[in-house]
Amino acid sequence: MVSVANPPQSVNSTLDDLVPSRYAVKVGEIDALVVSDGVLPLPTSTMATNVDPEDLAKWLDYMCMPPDKFDWPLNVMVARSGKQTILIDAGLGNQFPGFPRAGQFPRRLDAAGIRLEDVTDVIITHMHMDHVGGLLVPEVRARLRPDVRIHVSKTEVDFWTAPDFSHTVMPDPVPPVLRTTARAFYDAYRDRLQMFDDEREVAPGVLVRMTGGHTPGHSVIELVAENERLLFAGDAMFPVGFDHPDWQNGFEHDPEKSTEVRIGLFKHMVKTRGLLVAAHLPFPSVGRVVEDGKAFRWVPVLWDY
Repeated sequence: MVSVANPPQSVNSTLDDLVPSRYAVKVGEIDALVVSDGVLPLPTSTMATNVDPEDLAKWLDYMCMPPDKFDWPLNVMVARSGKQTILIDAGLGNQFPGFPRAGQFPRRLDAAGIRLEDVTDVIITHMHMDHVGGLLVPEVRARLRPDVRIHVSKTEVDFWTAPDFSHTVMPDPVPPVLRTTARAFYDAYRDRLQMFDDEREVAPGVLVRMTGGHTPGHSVIELVAENERLLFAGDAMFPVGFDHPDWQNGFEHDPEKSTEVRIGLFKHMVKTRGLLVAAHLPFPSVGRVVEDGKAFRWVPVLWDY
């Protein structure tokens, strides 16, 4: 059984530190920590762009969610395998006005006793700004070791040289910011990029595999050790996807492929009964997936303190 260990916070924690922001999981001998980078508000219309708005409104009401805007959770993860400390995605950063509750992961890593200076590898699921923006924060860049290895699919890097937004349905200001952030990330870290084609074992039991869909080079990370496993699915799935796996998100560059990837990963999780973590499921987003007719059901783990 996967064991979970979450030490209590120090009595000296500040008020905002008392909000749950990290959750530790042990997968065999691999230590993993899900860290909340905060939240950012988005219009609910981006949640499902290929369905009647009334159907989306009914689902939102069924889920007791607000009809117009919702808080988009931002989760990153850290894994320790052998002598390597691997950061998986880097959140939004604090350089975007209007998102004051995002960009929290650096201080939350510090609070967990994990130093950015000790990170040996970074895995990027894809180059959207809420996954690479945290690496552009000056204080983060200054603290990362000069020999840090940043793993990202070659397809993803190639895509952002001339990105195609023709199949997305995003708020108008978003695509230009995505372009400039992806370019800034590449310019800042091009000499540290470790590009892969289809898959790579970054550390013992830490596997990254390209799926495509959400972006052409989107990738997922699976931790596998001693017959236990955990999948970090990046943006392959969102909360509505369990009930309606065919509903497409406005940020998906290839909606049809995204649907195929999402259903495939759900079926993989049902078969393996492994743990699932995703970037935009409510924190800590640790749970399992079971089949429910033509849809799926999300079963969160019971928190272990």
